[in-house]
Amino acid sequence: MGHYGHVAPVRSSDDGSGPARRAGRAIGRALHLPFTGTARGIRRATHAHGAGESGLGKLIELHAINGAGDVMITVALASTVFFSVPTDEARGRVALYLAITMAPFTLLAPVIGPLLDRLPHGRRAAMAGAMLTRALLAVMMSGAVATGGLELYPAALGVLVASKAYGVVRSAVVPRLLPPGFSLVKANSRVTLAGLLATGAAAPVGAALHTIGPPWPLYGACAIFIWGTFAAFTLPHKVDEAKGERRARLSTHEPHSKRPGLRTVSRPVLCGLLANASMRGLSGFLIFFLAFLLREHPLAGQSAAVSLGIVGVSAGVGNACGTAVGAWLRARAPEAIIAAVLSLTLAVAVLAAVFFSGVFMAVLGATAGFCQALAKLSLDAMIQRDVPEAVRTSAFARSETLLQVAWVLGGSIGIALPLNGVLGMSVAAVVVALGTTMALRGFLTSPRHQHTTPSRPRVA
Repeated sequence: MGHYGHVAPVRSSDDGSGPARRAGRAIGRALHLPFTGTARGIRRATHAHGAGESGLGKLIELHAINGAGDVMITVALASTVFFSVPTDEARGRVALYLAITMAPFTLLAPVIGPLLDRLPHGRRAAMAGAMLTRALLAVMMSGAVATGGLELYPAALGVLVASKAYGVVRSAVVPRLLPPGFSLVKANSRVTLAGLLATGAAAPVGAALHTIGPPWPLYGACAIFIWGTFAAFTLPHKVDEAKGERRARLSTHEPHSKRPGLRTVSRPVLCGLLANASMRGLSGFLIFFLAFLLREHPLAGQSAAVSLGIVGVSAGVGNACGTAVGAWLRARAPEAIIAAVLSLTLAVAVLAAVFFSGVFMAVLGATAGFCQALAKLSLDAMIQRDVPEAVRTSAFARSETLLQVAWVLGGSIGIALPLNGVLGMSVAAVVVALGTTMALRGFLTSPRHQHTTPSRPRVA
């Protein structure tokens, strides 16, 4: 009993220190609450309406990680290639960047889809590999980013190819993760919006890291992509299944071909794809052309960086709004939506060419972002509706590759064009006019009463 009597004071001493421990735990919870609360809120949003059970929530989170990592690399490259040197030298550096990275990518991009078709059972590994590749390349670029040496450009090409490979696989994966009652338009809207929000949140973080030193945004990108490498393997195993799938081609000229392609399935789909290609080309053109134009001739009363920021934010907000509207819109007639948004973009581009001003440049950027998002979501709905499930994922890979090539070509035109605002807006109007012609053709050749056909799957 003496021994037990000796234990009681020890217990009493522990109780005496209990308030301190409880206070410490309370402080710890208070410090962690903003992070854990935010994480729980994000998880509830990404996993809502059955997305958690189907696995779509995991893909939404993975795409947000991808967007955050990509913008970190963009901040590092922009500060080195564009902002750190005089305008004439920056123009030469960007031209060199296009020659060393974009031109080879134009040749490699059509190969990405067919190569990924050979990995139908390894889509999670393909996305993880794209993440890990960019993590390693970010570390490699960190040594050259301060000097802008030539070794920076092959690494940037590798990052670009890996990023687009991820995008192609992601487009192919989305149809396999649709929750019950979900349309492809709504699913892609959620995934895309998550990437845009993550990009907007990570951009100022990358800028803050750059103030520490030029390599630091790349270190941040490396950490984010390593996180994404592991996150890719948390996707459901069903994304690696390929039962019943075949390969699709964008077009075929053989009338009796047994291999289905987008042209043999639906003319409106092909017209919608070409219309989207013009919008993607416009995006690449505006990015490069306005970057140099606003640096040489900034908006009235603003610096070059602020002018670029205004136009860039306008385009980003327009894209986010278009994606959000796509999630709510009952897209029963996607051909009509594509025709309408391209006609709207064409009208704004013509006004920007006739009444050229900084305001119209910002308005065109916002309009192009908004309309590009809606046009892409409508194209997704058309592929879901008209392309057989057996080749749908392959069709998404082919269409995404074509759109990326269009962006590269548009950017090339933007860097080569003289810095004349009226001329630039006129070229933009011509690019959109070509797409508008295809969009109207697709709308006029589409069946009038598709929504009354019971065999058609729901597109919204």
